[in-house]
Amino acid sequence: MQEQKYSIKNWAKDDQPREKLLLNGPESLSHSELLAILIHNGNKEKSAVELGKEVLKLGDNSLVELGKLSIKDFTRIKGIGMAKAITISAALELGRRRHSSLLLPKNAIKGSRDTAEFLRAKLKDYRHEVFAVLYLNKANRINHFELLSEGGITCTVADPRIIFRRALEEDAVSIILCHNHPSGSLKPSVADEQLTAKLKQAAAFLDIQVIDHIIVSESGYFSFADEGML
Repeated sequence: MQEQKYSIKNWAKDDQPREKLLLNGPESLSHSELLAILIHNGNKEKSAVELGKEVLKLGDNSLVELGKLSIKDFTRIKGIGMAKAITISAALELGRRRHSSLLLPKNAIKGSRDTAEFLRAKLKDYRHEVFAVLYLNKANRINHFELLSEGGITCTVADPRIIFRRALEEDAVSIILCHNHPSGSLKPSVADEQLTAKLKQAAAFLDIQVIDHIIVSESGYFSFADEGML
């Protein structure tokens, strides 16, 4: 009886998230109700909506903070197993990709601002340092974005062989290097400067131009090109 009490199926139809979405559209649902649809069902103690509220609380009731959490973080909630945690994580990633796709420059790259906004959307939820590369074609449009390493920026992690093999596969004539600073600082480190110089030199042998290295954080961005460091 207790399990039936908490089943969404026993609620009034307007209170059931899936039916509510069908009747009124997804915009009518609260964050916790949308999460309840992903969670699908509750347990003996709590409904899916109540579990959704707990998931949201884990991110301080902020979708921005929720996007920074890992699958392991979600499974700390009783009633959220691996399958539910994976579903939530996948949905958050889809939202992140949609947002970054909307910011993807549709025309030729003309400056650092638009590119930096796209990169901030892509990298903002990482709580550790990651390194990525944008590959541009002859028209100076982005052909491909690839996250190449996680955990820090060193010459061993950002392997030139991997970077330029992908550049050749994508027929890229230029690249933009990028990484994030989760600390919020936008000041490039000595390692950042050394890596940029090394990759620029390696690119020259393949007739590929490094047109910028952009560092992003929640507070903004830093462009090596804008600062005359390339």
